[in-house]
This record gives sequence, C-alpha cells and structure tokens, in this order.
Amino acid sequence: MARRIVILGSTGSIGRSTLEVVRRHAPAFDIVGLVAGRQVERLAEQVREFQPSAVSVADEASARELRRLLSGRVPEIRLGSQGAAEVAVGTGAEVVVAGIVGAAGLIPTLAAVSAGLVVALANKEALVVAGELMVKAARDAGAPLLPVDSEHNAIHQCLRAGQVSEVRRLVLTASGGPFRGWSRARLESVTREQALNHPTWKMGPKITIDSATLMNKGLEVIEASWLFQLPPSAIDVVVHPQSVMHSMVEFRDGSYIAQMGTADMRHPIQYALTWPARWEAASSRLDLLGVGPLTFEAPDLEAFPCLRLAYAALREGGDTPARLNAANEVAVARFLAGQLSFVEIPRVIEQTLAAESTRPVSELADLLDADRRARHTAQFLIDREISTR
Repeated sequence: MARRIVILGSTGSIGRSTLEVVRRHAPAFDIVGLVAGRQVERLAEQVREFQPSAVSVADEASARELRRLLSGRVPEIRLGSQGAAEVAVGTGAEVVVAGIVGAAGLIPTLAAVSAGLVVALANKEALVVAGELMVKAARDAGAPLLPVDSEHNAIHQCLRAGQVSEVRRLVLTASGGPFRGWSRARLESVTREQALNHPTWKMGPKITIDSATLMNKGLEVIEASWLFQLPPSAIDVVVHPQSVMHSMVEFRDGSYIAQMGTADMRHPIQYALTWPARWEAASSRLDLLGVGPLTFEAPDLEAFPCLRLAYAALREGGDTPARLNAANEVAVARFLAGQLSFVEIPRVIEQTLAAESTRPVSELADLLDADRRARHTAQFLIDREISTR
C-alpha cells in the first residue's frame, strides 16, 4: 500500500522538494493532506495534481480564493494553526513532513508527534522553541523524529554505525554562507540581495538569511542537542564551504563517520520518507572525481555572533531558546523589509535576550508567551532604532 503523507508547508521550498520526491516514486506515496499559508495559487496547482482529502490555509480569505481557483472538486479546507494540526492528525497520515518555517509550525508539528505519527522534521524551530516538550511527546507516543535538515539527517545516518553512548562529539558543517571570510566592518554594508545569494543551497528567504548570519547553524546546534540528547559541549561547528560532507560523528575510539552527498534537499527528504529502507535516488549523485579538495575552517564568532548567542541560549535553557528564535524571526523579517541592517540582526537578538531573565517552562503556553514577549520587545527595539536615525 502507498505510504500516506501530509506536508506542512507544501508551497515552501521543503514542501515542493518533497512533492518532487513523491513524483519520482509514484505510486508508492499518497498525499492525503497539504498545509499552506496564503500562497493559494500554488496550493491550488498541488491540489489538482495530488488530490488530497484535506488542506489548511491561513485564513478565510485564503480559503475563499482557493475555492474560486479550484471551482470543481474542492477538498475539506481548515484554517490557521489549529486547522493545520487537524489536517496533520485527522487524514490518516503515516508520515507528516514538518516544513513550515518558523515558530508557526510548532502547534501542528507537536500535534503530529503527540499522535504517534512518523514526523520528518524540517522545521528546526519546533525543537529550538519547544525541544523538551517535543522530545517528551515523541518518547511518550513512540513517534520517530526523523530529521530532514541536511546536517541532522547526516548525523542520523552516521549513528547507524554506532550508539549515542559511544559518541564523543557531533560535528555540524556549515557552508559559511555568502560572506565567509568577511570582517565585521565589511559586513556593515551588506545588502539584501547579497545576503540572499547563497553560494551552495537554494532555500527560502528566511533560512537563507539565517545561513548568512550563521544563526541557522546556531539553531541547528540547539536542535541537535534535543534530537540526539547531547550537551552543547559535545556539539561543534566547522565551516566546510564545499557543502559535500554534510556532518559527521566522532566516536570515543577516535573514529569519524561522515555522510557525503550532493547539496540537494531531496536526498534527506527521501531518506526520511523511506526510512528505514533506502530507495533509488531521486536526486543527483555525487561525482567524487569532480568534487575537488574539501576544506574545513573554524567559524568566526566575532563577525558572526549569532552562533555564539545560540550556544549561550542552549546553555541557559528555560524559555531563552524560544526568545532567541522569536527575536531572530522579527529581526530577519525587518532586514528583508529593508528596515534593519545586516549587522543589526544579532544586536537586536542580544538586546531582546538581555531585556528579561530566563523563565522556567512547564507547558506549551509558557513557550508561546515567551515567543510573544520576545517579538514585542524586538519590534520595540527596532522601531526605536528607526525613529532615531
């Protein structure tokens, strides 16, 4: 029987790549639910092709537009984050691909985990914001969390060669983004177009900016700590500009196991969809003879302080990672809107974290409140800065 799949964030980069994998392996997969925001024209095309039984969109206006575009057979339409959660758990899915960018994907992803479904996790913010709750829910429900981020997916593959108890450290690789080697002074003049021009990966705008600031790697450190139950001291980051070695594990006997492949998100997506089996590749294969030299460098934490801030938030615990993530989302959005400079992104994050002390977390409401407070603080700080220019 076909494996039944729901995609959270079907119109985004991860969602579209997932559908490419599904096309490659049809009829082995059955898309039973699609969740999008307001990109209803693209969603309508996906609905016509894959015929899901239910979809979710951001609001009633988006739902009306989707009905107009489809005109004929219209699937059941749900609204907002709660509607996304209902599509995730109420359509008979076996696998839920969590590809919604940012904290917006937290509620439907947590619902899928709590329901015991296999979750292919591409939304790193779900673990950054609510790592303890997410891991506990997965453990209680017996839900496998299969990472889709290329680095964590690589670690997951490497750990098939050994146990977590045998690990000395995880090594997450970073491309270095478009500004690798730039000084902090040179970064003062970075433009939006430059920051969106990633040298290796083709991704959405938010994650591309995070890659340029190295916040993406910081979020991945937090995610790796929860996924693999290791402290920050056991997780290192190295800059590997060729993006061929996606991450590696150093075991306590001194052995390194690394995962290599092309810079193509279809590979980790397919791995998660077909796990524990490996199917014929839906992506291009690595040409070893054409790769050239592979190099590794230490990240520059002075020029790119976001990575340092993420490590500090992980060590602090409580609601601090949630506030870090919220402040970063606000700052990146304002940078993309042309209201904030590139070097002001980490400054806003650091000031937002300093505005209040860490609070303990016992339930989801605590994290949602921390997210709300941090967004308000970050917006205030940015508006104040703009008013003084």
